[in-house]
Amino acid sequence: MKKIRRTIPLFRACAALAGVALIAGCASAPQGAGSKGNGWVKDEVSDSYVFGYPLVLMDISREAATGNAPGQAALNTLRHAQSLPPVGATTPPEPNLDTLASSGWLDVSREPVLIALPDTHGRYADARALDMWTNVLWSTAAKGNERVNGLKAQTIAFVPAGWKGTLPARAKRVDVTTRYVWFLARIETRGGGDLATARRVQRGIRVAPLSAWNGSGKRVAQADPQTGAGLAGDPVAAGTPAAQIAALDANGFFNRLALALEDNAPSPEDPHALKILGDIGVHPGDSVQLPSGTKDAAGVSTGFADGRARVATPPSNLLAGNGWLWVGDDAGNYGTDYALRGYAAYASPGLPTIRDEARARVAQDSDGHTLNGANRYVIHFSAKQLPPVRGFWSITAYTPEGALDSDASVRVAFGDRNGARRNRDGSLDVQVSAERPRGGANWVPVPKGDFRLVLRMYAPKPQATDGSWQPPAVERQ
Repeated sequence: MKKIRRTIPLFRACAALAGVALIAGCASAPQGAGSKGNGWVKDEVSDSYVFGYPLVLMDISREAATGNAPGQAALNTLRHAQSLPPVGATTPPEPNLDTLASSGWLDVSREPVLIALPDTHGRYADARALDMWTNVLWSTAAKGNERVNGLKAQTIAFVPAGWKGTLPARAKRVDVTTRYVWFLARIETRGGGDLATARRVQRGIRVAPLSAWNGSGKRVAQADPQTGAGLAGDPVAAGTPAAQIAALDANGFFNRLALALEDNAPSPEDPHALKILGDIGVHPGDSVQLPSGTKDAAGVSTGFADGRARVATPPSNLLAGNGWLWVGDDAGNYGTDYALRGYAAYASPGLPTIRDEARARVAQDSDGHTLNGANRYVIHFSAKQLPPVRGFWSITAYTPEGALDSDASVRVAFGDRNGARRNRDGSLDVQVSAERPRGGANWVPVPKGDFRLVLRMYAPKPQATDGSWQPPAVERQ
């Protein structure tokens, strides 16, 4: 891909900050090295970390997932989950127990890359593609393409911006401004004998660059479960990209960001954020030169720590209710809300749009106490408060680190597909406990220590993400 450079004007435009959630306040532009105060450096390093975190996470994820080693796959191929994740699974965080996933990284630097999805014959499935800034470029739930009872066969062409050429008939063109694209397809499964049917759907997915497309498509590379290449759950990449970022110091992080910026241009809405990067010595494709004076070096260190804390902190514009938190209508399409984008990348890598899925979390009971498996809880859904979905919903318990319980004898995502027993008035009581309750109905098994719950709503209705509906509180018994 042609090297992309942006010319950034040497001034700071405060007006550009109107409506931008990331940058609070507008510092005066430094007129020279001597005017750079410790506070100025701290703020701009922190802002730049929040701005760049999604790109660095995606770049590390791509690097970890692509190659020829076990657990990796070449660019422009897919890796298929062969089974649901086992108890104790830690990668990716909050493994998905509802679907089998097919995941891959596409390189569109030279030519379009095409993906053909098969008809799923009524089985729920979804697919999405993210650019390197974690924005959802395309999904099967895009307006005009919404289907709950399975997908129809379709072909999508991911095309480098500005490309002129001819695509196969009926292929939907999706223009991409970053070199790489992360593609993820999920097929509903109940596990057990049902896995074989889900795998057949996976085998029908085809991917190839345009030059290798022959009408039926090049056969996708298959994961080999004997070599450890088979995935489980909702993969982002092999390894732990978030842990790799946590191990980087300021120079390591911003050097990684500068290299990734060279091939993965940000949005045209981002010139002010790029100006701030330039102010602290970060330019696409170049080695970084962070401020190094005694006071400025302290500002870099403090700002870097502050940026890390900010991406891990839920922003104020998350939806919240009864202790639950979830991303609302802006999921997958963040614009200049860098704080929300950074947090979503940190907490839910690859988060879909609201038409695909809404994902709510809770770690405290109705009294504000941390959820713990030594206690028993109930979640009471009134007849009119059941999760509003066009697809289905589930609740899964994880450790505070996002792992499935390693001591559990079973792995369960309880939901409306599990024979949920309603009360006579149509309400539903979900039992949350480490030990199976009497009768065993409507049970979410949890770790014996601290835990959190994740409510997944597939193909949610608008009220699930516009703030008009809230999940009920988790009540301690």
